[in-house]
Amino acid sequence: MSTTAAATEPSRPSLPGALPLTDVSAPAPQLAPADAATYAEWFACLAEPTRVRLLHAVAVAGHEVTVGELTEQLGISQSTCSHHLRKLADVGFVTMRKEKTATLVSVNPACCTGLPHAADAVMGMLGPRPCCPTDLPVDVTVRPLEGGDWAAVRRIYGEGIATGNATFETEVPERRELDRKWLPGHRWVAELDGRVVGWAALAPVSARPVYAGVAESSIYVAEGVRGRGIGKALIHKQVTAADAAGLWTLQTAIFPENRASIALHQSAGYRTLGLRERIGRHHGVWRDTVFLERRRAADPD
Repeated sequence: MSTTAAATEPSRPSLPGALPLTDVSAPAPQLAPADAATYAEWFACLAEPTRVRLLHAVAVAGHEVTVGELTEQLGISQSTCSHHLRKLADVGFVTMRKEKTATLVSVNPACCTGLPHAADAVMGMLGPRPCCPTDLPVDVTVRPLEGGDWAAVRRIYGEGIATGNATFETEVPERRELDRKWLPGHRWVAELDGRVVGWAALAPVSARPVYAGVAESSIYVAEGVRGRGIGKALIHKQVTAADAAGLWTLQTAIFPENRASIALHQSAGYRTLGLRERIGRHHGVWRDTVFLERRRAADPD
């Protein structure tokens, strides 16, 4: 959004530099001082509740609205409305134009992407975290899944389902279904004291060739051993093996309540793309999911 556009002219917003999305091995990039100054100006403009209400009213209208219509909707005087609209126009949130005696107001289309981008940039949601966890447990071994592991894998899957915050599934899928779904070469189990205590797997997101390098991640840890670094060991093996195999994007959807899983994925270079509100019903209740994505450091040739 432009910070210098006149109140009566459509602004040609320029978006401050986005954080890079590819380098998952370097420290998280810092917000540039110029970008921070721009975002501060935007946020300062919205530090007045009336302006927030006005911007919302204009944005949801979907068409140009008059100052008179806005004063009636918000129950404020015309002078107050005009004053705050000028402030919003000064930073490029809205555009204003005269038509005969009326002033028509519309949202700046770039505001719909620029403003959420600013919030995500400040909160560090656009750049992936450095990869990967380094404090891996020395007593956990991660190896490829074998035929004799399926009973333990399905048991651990059921323990995850029982938490209510691991998956939309309400019953453990059959072995044949999982075997058909999961990518060969990307099925891992974690062992502790000679027993399987966790598993990780990747599934293709599409059968279309263009998405051949995109996979969905699942990671489950057995009840009673959570918090011992087993998830770290599994995700470390999963993402490094995916990188080596040429998979360029991993994605996952996690219930917001499952903070441990979100933190685990962020530690492996995942970044949050957004919140999918009321995406599905779980035991009759609408649930949200946090959608996360990880890009490998260098795209394959």
